[in-house]
Amino acid sequence: MTTADILATQSNDPEFDNVWDELVYRGLVHVSTDQEALRELLGGEAITYYCGFDPTAPSLHLGNLVQLLVMRRLQLAGHKPLGLVGGSTGLIGDPRPTAERVLKSREQTAEWVDRIRVHVEKFLSSEGDNALRIVNNLDWTEPLSAIEFLRDIGKNFRVGTMLKKDAVSARLNSDAGISYTEFSYQILQGLDFRELYRAYGCVLQTGGSDQWGNLTSGTDLIRRSEGVSVHAIGTPLITNSDGTKFGKSEGNAIWLDPEMTSPYAFYQFWLNQDDADVVDRLKIFTFLTKAQVQELADQVEARPFAREAQKRLAYEVTALVHGHDAAQAAIDASAALFGQGDLALLPADVLASAIAELPHATVAPGTTVSQALVATELVASLGAARRATAEGGVYVNNERVADEATDIASLTLSGGHAVLRRGKKTLAGITVQA
Repeated sequence: MTTADILATQSNDPEFDNVWDELVYRGLVHVSTDQEALRELLGGEAITYYCGFDPTAPSLHLGNLVQLLVMRRLQLAGHKPLGLVGGSTGLIGDPRPTAERVLKSREQTAEWVDRIRVHVEKFLSSEGDNALRIVNNLDWTEPLSAIEFLRDIGKNFRVGTMLKKDAVSARLNSDAGISYTEFSYQILQGLDFRELYRAYGCVLQTGGSDQWGNLTSGTDLIRRSEGVSVHAIGTPLITNSDGTKFGKSEGNAIWLDPEMTSPYAFYQFWLNQDDADVVDRLKIFTFLTKAQVQELADQVEARPFAREAQKRLAYEVTALVHGHDAAQAAIDASAALFGQGDLALLPADVLASAIAELPHATVAPGTTVSQALVATELVASLGAARRATAEGGVYVNNERVADEATDIASLTLSGGHAVLRRGKKTLAGITVQA
């Protein structure tokens, strides 16, 4: 199924006459400019809107996916998206609350801009009257001289207002302080909005609520210099029900690039969502209707052990990001790991991804099953390995092992990988060195 095929299956919920109401239902509006004016704007003739993505990494992540889905819902409502890649803002760095960013080289930034562009193009349609247009803010900032920047742009900003922005305020009160470079970031983002207003008639910017100060720098600049009121929507920062940051897995971000987070690991992340969070995730990250979400919410309430909502969530989002084939492969791998499918039939890359998510050890040729059990810490000692094997509780690739002295290399699958299991559910991966 191609990207175009996936986009063709998407639609907004027909229960909502206005896309604004659907955004509110899905919990995607945390802060905004005038709500009544926005609702009227989004329910009327097609408008042009934008969201910016800075190349702070070679891939977008789940926080960016929220913005891409907001953009897609607005596009499905007939509005015209501009996807901005930050060729210039990526060279400067959005202030973080804690410390200064390490500046990337021009070459690195340009490479990441190209990668981010591909991500954005994947989630929005490039066909029809409201096709996606990609813009790069380096195109209008690089030609500016320092004098032009200060006279024509900086003159419209008030330092007192700039100091009140959350990220700036946090940094000013920290030991790290803030450089003039990062302090100026909000001016650049305000300039972006004005440039897009002038060039395309863009009247709405979306972004995370932690970017609200940067979003309003654009609305303020346009009001001052153009005498026009434009709008901004800030989405909530998504957290888990226990207050921890969403989108982190053991300290690592969940990336949209399959080379950085495999489709299998991506699927498992969604499958492991807590009952208290899964319904909100369905609203935000899937195109399921309100009625479908409610049906799954009822199942969470009545049969939480079945985890039907988590399974549907994991499939829907993995298919959205990586395609239906990758989502089905992740399901097949999950089943096969626990003896409900043939591991040998899994593609080599899927098998490797699945094993990478397990406790894992790499061993030399000639390693016995018992030694492999100890190496993966499924058992504490060779003696315990022998006993577990004698009791019939040791499996390699879902086949019971009768002889603990068997060379594990003789049992491996493609890539020299194997799945060890002790009992019904305790798994580990093993890789035999070539």
